[in-house]
Amino acid sequence: MKPYKSVSLLLAGLFALLPMLAGADTLERVRTSNTFTMGYLPDLAPFSSEEGGKVSGYAIDLCLKIADKVKTGLGLSDMQVSYKALETDTAVVAISAGEVDILCTPTPETLERRKWVSYSLPVYTAGLSVVVRKDAPPSLVNALNGEAVHTGPTWRATINQGLASHTFAALKGSVTEDWLRDKMRRLGVIATLVQVDDHQQGMQMVAEGKASAFFAERMLLENDVQEHQAAAQMMVLDRIFEIAPVAMAFARGDEEFRLLVDTVLSELYRSPEYEQQYTKYFGAPGDMAKLLFHVYALP
Repeated sequence: MKPYKSVSLLLAGLFALLPMLAGADTLERVRTSNTFTMGYLPDLAPFSSEEGGKVSGYAIDLCLKIADKVKTGLGLSDMQVSYKALETDTAVVAISAGEVDILCTPTPETLERRKWVSYSLPVYTAGLSVVVRKDAPPSLVNALNGEAVHTGPTWRATINQGLASHTFAALKGSVTEDWLRDKMRRLGVIATLVQVDDHQQGMQMVAEGKASAFFAERMLLENDVQEHQAAAQMMVLDRIFEIAPVAMAFARGDEEFRLLVDTVLSELYRSPEYEQQYTKYFGAPGDMAKLLFHVYALP
């Protein structure tokens, strides 16, 4: 699988605004204010979510470990931890302006984004997948799963049998949308690609039969299916089309803070505690996930 540049909603417009960079001295700012501010996107469970005024999630737990290290390292016994909910299109502004010390909700690292923010070690390996109705045509399901959709000789007219004449949905402005357009063009698939504003709209289109499939990050899709009122009629396919490591973002050029963050993550990856934490949100890790824990951790 090739590195994938998009993780569904995590990508949609998150770095659309490119502000002037503020001076990066996160630890000094925390020392002065006696407060560590964690930014997050509030509706991206299981990474970060807010319900009843309580912020929780896999990424939030990781950030709390980082906060503990900051508190100990700076000797701030009464340091406060605050949370700041962010919008996808203003997150980079908040990081660069020093309004938050770290964006806990992970996003993919790209060269373009590194012009404006720095990244931690990867904290999750995201994968592009797809949700369909359980009564979707077998030819479509087989084609999306990369399985044969017909028997007999294969020729140009049969290469994309099962994919043609369907409607596919992707988040507007995301590189998931770009990926789909490119694949459709390369394969010569004659189908309709519709843009949706959020996951809820994409899931609803599939539930109502207005779209044959909705492409997004697998873990987010699984969460969407569990929460949707038509959950019994929809399923996330096993196939992962592309993968991408995702990480936490913070002020660019702050190597002291970056070293602290990566130290916390590396130590956590090597501890028995991490597998338990991962299982809590994503289920027991497979062999590949366990291998990546060791790959991501720095010695």
